[in-house]
Parts: sequence; C-alpha cells; structure tokens
Amino acid sequence: MRPAGFKKVNALARGFEMLELLARKDGPLGISEIAGQLSMHKGTVFNMVHTLCELDVLENSRGKFKFGPKLYMLGKAAEKGSNLIRAVHPHLESISRRTKLSALLAMRSGLRAVILDKADPRLNFKISTDIGVEIPLLAGALGKALLSQLADEEVDDLLSRVALRKFTPHSCICKTEYKQMIRQARAEGVAWDKEEYIEGIRTLAAPLETGGRGPQTAVWVMGVNDALKDSELESYTRLLKETAEEIKQQFST
Repeated sequence: MRPAGFKKVNALARGFEMLELLARKDGPLGISEIAGQLSMHKGTVFNMVHTLCELDVLENSRGKFKFGPKLYMLGKAAEKGSNLIRAVHPHLESISRRTKLSALLAMRSGLRAVILDKADPRLNFKISTDIGVEIPLLAGALGKALLSQLADEEVDDLLSRVALRKFTPHSCICKTEYKQMIRQARAEGVAWDKEEYIEGIRTLAAPLETGGRGPQTAVWVMGVNDALKDSELESYTRLLKETAEEIKQQFST
C-alpha cells in the first residue's frame, strides 16, 4: 500500500534497473549497450552512469561501466542477509531431496513475499518459481507463515488497510477466518493451503526464527495436488518444523 502523497522517483527506479542489468552481465557495459537493453535515451544513461561514478557506485573503465567500491561497501552491510541464504540453503536441498518438491526461502517485504533462494528436485517435471520473484503477501501458506511472526495488533493493522483477494475459488476473503489461520500457523509452527493462490497447487510453509528483530522469513514447499497428498501432509509438516528448529538453533549459537 502506497502512503498518501507518495510519488515514484522514476530516475531512481531506472538507476536500479541499470544496476540489476550490470549484475546480470559478466563484464562492464558501455552507454550504448545499457541504453539499448533498457530502452533508455543515451543522454539519460550518460547522466545517470556519471552521477553513479561520482558517488563511487560505478567505475568508468575506458568508457565501460562496472560496480564501484561504494556498492561493495553496501553489499558488506547486507552480508547478514547472504549469511541467512548460506545457512538455509543446505536445508532447502535436504527438504527437496526428501520430498521431491521445490523448497524455497522467502522473506517478507511490505505486502510482498520475495523468493531469496531455492532448491529444485532433479525431476523432468516440477513446480517451482525463480529467485527474486515477488508473491502477494496475503496469498496462500507462505503469507500466513510470514504473518504469524507478527503480533496480533500488527496483523490487525495490516488487514485493516488491505483487502483480501480471491485468487481462486478456494481463497479465504473473510478477515476473521484469515486471522484465525495466522494464529493457527503461529501455534503449530506451520501453515498450509490447498489451491488458495493457484488452482491445482498446494503449498506448506514454516516460519523461521533467525535471531533478533529481523525481517520475517519462512521455508516453503510447493507442488501439484498429486505431489502434496493429504496422506503425506503430516510427514512433510514434521519435516518443515524440524528444519525450522534446526535453523533456529544455528542462529542461536
């Protein structure tokens, strides 16, 4: 939800698109290459890259641009997040291997859940998503697991400002029932859904405790109905809860 009076700064948004483009490439890029790939005017790119060079965010290497020292300093400040990914990834691999489902790590960002990492099964057919994909927070098991880490007052405030969407015929749009689902996820240490976000897809998620008052995170598995059967739900639930406890212990030592 955008605050009253908010006006998007397009130049800042385009600047981040430029940084993301450079992150995807193996080497430095010139102004014409950046302008062409981002469909931007060369003059605009010229001013943006040289502004970022003055800030040490980029470096000019013979007319081509690459990351500068300031960006590495910012990355160092965000190292805790990468430590989280390194710590959780082996658990994702284990979950995926044991369930033959895609296992994912997600973090809450406002009204979205962002996929930070994943491990996919080695199967020809699998249901998965890409790292960096953003999912509506109030959709399915993942959102319930993330919101279960908030106090009731925080959940009430959020739901007072946002309407629940009916993504599928199985979606819950009653706020009273939805809050009860969140409380249940908090009490049981796991949340699940049956086709609440995408028809034919079931998901199961467990909230993570990684120390301090950091962002809300969760591990999440997803699969088609035939892959996440009722008969296997109990064992998968136990696996996710055990994994969440192991991760908690890692961050408490």
